[in-house]
Amino acid sequence: MNKPYMSLQPTEIALLEAASRIYAARLVAGQVPGGGETEALRTAVTEAIRLARTIDENVMADKELD
Repeated sequence: MNKPYMSLQPTEIALLEAASRIYAARLVAGQVPGGGETEALRTAVTEAIRLARTIDENVMADKELD
């Protein structure tokens, strides 16, 4: 079998989890029009990255204190 292999880093996994929640919430709310799934996925990823950057800019993690 020719299965794709993927190995995500912890940061990518966190972004995947956030983006999937954003996308799922829009689906449940009926905000993803038929045929608009790809654009809605891209938007969810962009928003997850924006959230991560905002957190990184405003919160100092324990390891950043060293």
